[in-house]
Amino acid sequence: MYKNISFFPNLNAFRFFAALLVIFHHGEVIRAKNDFISYEHFSFFQNGTTAVKFFFVLSGFLISYLLLKEKDQKNTISIKNFYLKRVIRIWPLYFLLVVIGIVIFPFLFQFLHINYAFPYTLGQVWLLFIIFLPSLVTFKYGSHLLEPLWSIGVEEWFYMIWAPLFKWINNKLALIISVFLIKILLLVLCFNNTITAPLIIHLIKTFAFESMAIGALGAYFLYRTTLNLQAWYQKYALVNYLLFALLFVYFFFRNTCTALIGYDIFEHWVFSYIILNALFLHLILYIGVKLNTTSLFSSRFLDYGGKISYGIYMYHMIVIFAVIHLGKKYLLALDSQLSFLIFYVLVITGTFLTAHLSKKYFEDFFMKFRSKLN
Repeated sequence: MYKNISFFPNLNAFRFFAALLVIFHHGEVIRAKNDFISYEHFSFFQNGTTAVKFFFVLSGFLISYLLLKEKDQKNTISIKNFYLKRVIRIWPLYFLLVVIGIVIFPFLFQFLHINYAFPYTLGQVWLLFIIFLPSLVTFKYGSHLLEPLWSIGVEEWFYMIWAPLFKWINNKLALIISVFLIKILLLVLCFNNTITAPLIIHLIKTFAFESMAIGALGAYFLYRTTLNLQAWYQKYALVNYLLFALLFVYFFFRNTCTALIGYDIFEHWVFSYIILNALFLHLILYIGVKLNTTSLFSSRFLDYGGKISYGIYMYHMIVIFAVIHLGKKYLLALDSQLSFLIFYVLVITGTFLTAHLSKKYFEDFFMKFRSKLN
């Protein structure tokens, strides 16, 4: 029933929302470090990592659905084409940011006497970026302008491993469940202190293959099911709304709940590594299958915001830094609420415009080659 879907409507809007959550999270963290009155203690501004988790579940879902579809229709999976498509989409912008962040900016900041100390040198980090382990740069050297690239490295390693496994292992469900269970076992070993090496713990927690596996499980279910999901969602509407309400509470009121209950149930690893991923999968299936193309989330603006969400995610730290560096003394002189408003108008507008120009004049040049592979 759901084996020939070529486009999932409304998902682009949620890509855009997730990218905005990352901006708000990093914006408040950086504002706090620069003497602004920050709102980072509010739950809404603590959702940066949560938004990235949504991206991971979505990636696992979409990639696995496409692989299932290709395997079913062609009786094989072209590993070469799969890799080339990912390379064309991800590598140009990724390596552009790497060159900007570890070559151009350090030289430019020194030349212009900009008061920002890079925590690393080119010689220390270039190889880690080349082999898609930017998370280790943060692990070794602390926060930096290219910190968001850690998730791109995780996704690249997932893509590298996932396509061959999908091609060579016939029992896809067993594959997905096995990957999930292995990752959960590793997390258990971390949280009960069986694994104590900081680097190993960092890699286990960072490489969120459990999120991708849960997304893949949703793709397998959607591709194989004979259920009428639209009717099922309508029949159990109350259950759906309760699950959405739980997500809403998590995004906006988890700190309030912690204060009321006296225990942070949302920070338990079972919730953050399993339940939250499952809630995201439910959201993805609902908005991708139940909602139609005339829903509020299918507007042209939100759809385009999702199309440039990769650029928004990649450029936002640079834009935040530019606004802080160029406008700090002016923003600090304003009323705190007005300063907050102007800061985010500048950051969101600047990031959106930069991502738009990047897509139009840089990324789309490479995407022309990807269209030839389809």
